[in-house]
Amino acid sequence: MRHRDGRPHGDVRPHRVSRPHRHNLLIAAAGLLGGLALWALGLRTIQDTRPLTGAWVLLPVAVMAGLETLRRTAPRTTVFAGTLTLAADQFTSGSLATVLMFTDLMYAAVLYGTPAAARRIPWTTALVTVAVPIGLVSWIHQVDALLIGVFTGLISFGPATTGALVRNHRDAAEAARLRAEQTALLAEMDRRQAVLAERARMARELHDMVANHLSAIAIHSTAALSLDDEATTRNALSVIRENSVEGLAEMRRLIGLLRDSGSGSSSGSGPDGGSGSDGTVPAAAPTLRALDTLLTQARTNGASSGLDFTLDDRRTDDRRQDQPYGHQDTATALALPAPVELAAYRIVQESLTNALKHAAPGTVTVQLACTKRALTVRIDSPYEDRPGPRAPGSGAGLVGMRERVALLDGEFEAGPVTTGDSGRIWLVRAELPVTERRGTA
Repeated sequence: MRHRDGRPHGDVRPHRVSRPHRHNLLIAAAGLLGGLALWALGLRTIQDTRPLTGAWVLLPVAVMAGLETLRRTAPRTTVFAGTLTLAADQFTSGSLATVLMFTDLMYAAVLYGTPAAARRIPWTTALVTVAVPIGLVSWIHQVDALLIGVFTGLISFGPATTGALVRNHRDAAEAARLRAEQTALLAEMDRRQAVLAERARMARELHDMVANHLSAIAIHSTAALSLDDEATTRNALSVIRENSVEGLAEMRRLIGLLRDSGSGSSSGSGPDGGSGSDGTVPAAAPTLRALDTLLTQARTNGASSGLDFTLDDRRTDDRRQDQPYGHQDTATALALPAPVELAAYRIVQESLTNALKHAAPGTVTVQLACTKRALTVRIDSPYEDRPGPRAPGSGAGLVGMRERVALLDGEFEAGPVTTGDSGRIWLVRAELPVTERRGTA
């Protein structure tokens, strides 16, 4: 950490620069010109006769102006030399410019000096301010000597105290900035630790879900390679196939849950790049049984836009007509793998939100159909000119839906379609396999 002037933080030594600061040169020039102007006008601070008169008064002015150029680089030296110069000025007719530049040197000595000097100088000047009038009154026995004490305080204690206040304020501001940076650093460390902890949790979850299947695959593949027996080999290959399919399903379910929990609810922009949700976060793994609630909420939100929403669920009839499921009851026939239900729910949710934002007045239809091989999700929404402005699409919604379908090795399409009955519609169609395809691991 460094100061504004480039010094490392905590370095109490005065910083060194190759040449005087521009502000110091301006102060020195102003003091010198002021002293020349006062001398030209015949203005002086001492009215009685002094040993050195006339242009001698410009010598302390010039020395003070030279010291002003070093007020930041050598504050301790300048305040010491400035005190001697002010004492020497008492032998001349005196100049107000010399006094004012001395006060600035005292101020700079506290502001730019070491912390020890910043603490000592105000106390020293305070003692001098008190001691001078007491000593003069005791010596000359005149109350007028108190005025000299007041003048001493104005040119020494006052600037030193002001410098201390400004320095304390700057130090407090610097400390606050450092605390803010440290807080940000701690927050970043906490975030990284949270990420590492989450990765460790994911690794444990992955191990618990997949290790069993991989262990069985390893054992039976070793047996198939070691034993030259057709029955044993066929048995081993069957077990390997079964564990491969189950392990892959578990992997897909885990990936789907992780992706979903990371986003919670997505946002989108319309048919060309839709939205994810209405701002609510459903259950960690919602199912298609919650579609009625989803459509009810969509009807409420879309009533003012002239939108209606209907659900055409053909899964029961389709499954009952499918031979392999002919002898199953309804509850069993409608059961779907968890990743398929999650993907289907999210696709419907994305599409309904897009329709609420961008569809023309009309009816949005959600259709579900299921066969022995796949679950088909289809959403039709009116795609005509809609009154009022449309939000531009970012493509995030379509990308998310396409990724969900690709994760299950399904098929996905989305875009405008012209139909003979209802004109143009925006069609979203996803086909999600409910059984593992042959030839896939």
